[in-house]
Amino acid sequence: MNRFRDKVVIVTGAGSGIGAGTARRFLQEGASVVLNGRREEKLHQTIAGSDAAQSLIHPGDVSDEEYAKRLVEDTITKFGKLDVLVNNAGIATFGPFAQTTTEQWRKLMGTDLDAVYFATREALPHLLKTKGSIINLSSVSGLGGDWGLSAYNAAKGAITNFTRALALEYGSRGVRINAVAPSLTSSEATADLEKSDAVMAAFTDRLPIGRAATPDEIAGVIAFLASDDAVFVNGVVLPVDGGLSASNGQPNFLSLLAK
Repeated sequence: MNRFRDKVVIVTGAGSGIGAGTARRFLQEGASVVLNGRREEKLHQTIAGSDAAQSLIHPGDVSDEEYAKRLVEDTITKFGKLDVLVNNAGIATFGPFAQTTTEQWRKLMGTDLDAVYFATREALPHLLKTKGSIINLSSVSGLGGDWGLSAYNAAKGAITNFTRALALEYGSRGVRINAVAPSLTSSEATADLEKSDAVMAAFTDRLPIGRAATPDEIAGVIAFLASDDAVFVNGVVLPVDGGLSASNGQPNFLSLLAK
């Protein structure tokens, strides 16, 4: 497919995981892609084997307001326009709320929330010209609470409603704004979790599909939301979670009764 031929896409956090999978998906579908991330070598790994003229490696910290401005300005300078912004960059801090430091809180909010605000603010004037779209990375943790992830829950919950609010404001002006809400997705960031048999057994028990997602599987949904196939989809926060959010949280009675 070449749904994004002649389209220009920015993907933040494109050095690994969902961001890398998303950048590759847009490249495969014909887009010119600007890849942001803090580690330049990882961004080069993401585009290995693709046409270098089709991409722009742009290392930097998108939680920095001035950097976010340069990211969008350099995109326009090189490619002349912007059609899609994927706000993917994010981190998580795990632990009891009482042990969450101010430094941890501010770092997470900077990366997971401020960065979305900065990039969105800079991108919107250009997206209004192209009638483009924004896809934000929320999470199932932005749809409900978790034990030990209070700061992450706060940031992703904010992304969920930020997406909805902007969709109301900009939909009539031709810019669609949606989000995806993944559950556990295999990546560099989840490698330690996936080494734990106990953790994976707990996830498997809650995930009807019975496994973690792959970055490419999330990327496919992001590409759909950015495409003309989703031209009437606006303000949606789409769970891409293997059915996890279909549960009301009660135990698996079928499994319990079978014992």
